[in-house]
Amino acid sequence: MGVVHTLHFVFGIFGNATALFLFLAPIITSKRIVQKRSTEQFSGLPYVMTLLNCLLSAWYGLPFVSPNNLLVSTINGTGAAIESIYVLIFIAFAPKKEKKKISALLLLVLAVFAAVALVSMLALHGNNRKLFCGIAATIFSIIMYGSPLSIIRLVIKTKSVEFMPFFLSLFVFLCGASWFAFGLLGKDPFVAIPNGFGFGLGTVQLILYAIYCDKKELFTKKSTPDDSLEMGNDKSSGKSRLEQV
Repeated sequence: MGVVHTLHFVFGIFGNATALFLFLAPIITSKRIVQKRSTEQFSGLPYVMTLLNCLLSAWYGLPFVSPNNLLVSTINGTGAAIESIYVLIFIAFAPKKEKKKISALLLLVLAVFAAVALVSMLALHGNNRKLFCGIAATIFSIIMYGSPLSIIRLVIKTKSVEFMPFFLSLFVFLCGASWFAFGLLGKDPFVAIPNGFGFGLGTVQLILYAIYCDKKELFTKKSTPDDSLEMGNDKSSGKSRLEQV
């Protein structure tokens, strides 16, 4: 059991490190927004949804909800703080209509998190509390990991990895693998299942990169309407859900 516990801890630390890289990936996009004082065609939706995922996952990892998952709380608490900054930057520089939309969505996200937290604390105890919070965290973790599917479709359509940065795909793979192993070793399906999904998607992205990477230069020389699609979905920053864990 000592070896299992040690491996459990090691994979948790490694998962924290790789997840941090994923959370920091949109810094380039946020810097561009601040410099241009405009959100241009970028979408604020991934930031808000990743914030909700981080909040729910951080809550799930707390000792009074789910024992032995404190490392889940530390990285997702950090992620929630980082995503909050991205959301506030987006709201500050977004057009009036988009500002109202993202602000309303942010309030909804905070309301959902508050509802989950209050119900789990006031109405549920023991395994029921863990089950309720685990299901909520799993659903939004899968949504976060699944957001790069649009990028995968674009890569297959254009036969180019122009909008799928290698290192982002690598850290999606490493992050998913680390937390998948962490969940398996800790016998926690609410950590293993969504991160197993992320591990699989990361693998697909790396395979596609290996297939199409030699065509990147050719593609960038072309003028393509997909540029607007890329901007609208915030693909230039690689943001999913990273945005993910």
